[in-house]
Amino acid sequence: MKKIIVPIDFSKHSENALETAALLAKKVDASIYVLHMLDIKEVNLSESPSYQQEKALFLLKLAEKEMQEFLQKDYLKDLEVVPLIKHYKVFSEINDIAKEIEADLILMGSHGASGLKEFFMGSNTEKVIRFSETPVLVIKNKLTDVNFNEIVYATDFSENTIPAFKKMLKIVDLFNAKKHLLYVNLPNENFKTTPEMDALAHNFLMKAEGNIDRLINVNFVCAKSIESGILDFSNALGADLITTVTHGRKGLSHIFSGSISEDLSNHSALPIMTFKL
Repeated sequence: MKKIIVPIDFSKHSENALETAALLAKKVDASIYVLHMLDIKEVNLSESPSYQQEKALFLLKLAEKEMQEFLQKDYLKDLEVVPLIKHYKVFSEINDIAKEIEADLILMGSHGASGLKEFFMGSNTEKVIRFSETPVLVIKNKLTDVNFNEIVYATDFSENTIPAFKKMLKIVDLFNAKKHLLYVNLPNENFKTTPEMDALAHNFLMKAEGNIDRLINVNFVCAKSIESGILDFSNALGADLITTVTHGRKGLSHIFSGSISEDLSNHSALPIMTFKL
């Protein structure tokens, strides 16, 4: 991991994310790209071109001043920190920026209590998660360290999640953590017997890694919802991080449906890392 993007809106939640990024950057020797997205919609297009330009320049200078003050943190000393201020039309453009600088991770802060829709700058964290081809780490609270020792990977063991699974392994291997693969069995038409779940995990690992060595860390739990199954298991385990898969604009697929992603984040104090299919 060489490049970490931290989108900020100069809030306390942004500062929590930036401090966490600093801890992570020191651990893996990475650079931090601090990104503020300047909303061009703040400029009224019905105004004269000269006034639009003047107003846009004012907003840019104001953002530059706020950025300079925001980065005056002791924990950023001895780190390579690159400030970025970008105009945007739609917030999904952060994905283009991440690809442009070849970022390895996007790290964002969360307001937490109201779910994904109330994350950083309204619903923008949710948008980043849905659009980003770069892994996204969302934190709710300030972290004192990034020593993730027990990591839960929630999965349905479907073949199309194998690339995301490999991407997850590449990143979390940096932490030398124990990885717990988790399948939540629900009491509905998708209910599976123990042999059926064993077969799913076996086939998945053979196709993903060519062996079943990781089968020893596969866990099956029965729950009334995906969210409760993941949270109950993670809390009982004492996990440090929950990781899972997203499916673009359709939100979390296979593992999650509907508002499950929001509910999970809403009720979990743990950091959540997402990987797009």
